[in-house]
Amino acid sequence: MFDRIRTAALFGLHQASVAVGISLFPVAVFARRRLGINVPVGRLVETTTEAFEAADEE
Repeated sequence: MFDRIRTAALFGLHQASVAVGISLFPVAVFARRRLGINVPVGRLVETTTEAFEAADEE
């Protein structure tokens, strides 16, 4: 029961991080080119993907 809830929550978190990554893409490109700042949205998406896949395998 709790495994399903955890998997569903991780899936929602993963989808939210993908949506944030897509919406922040222009800001990340601007920050990298003009300001030299790297926005680690890709790392957030990768981390949530790994967590979701690990929970899905259990």
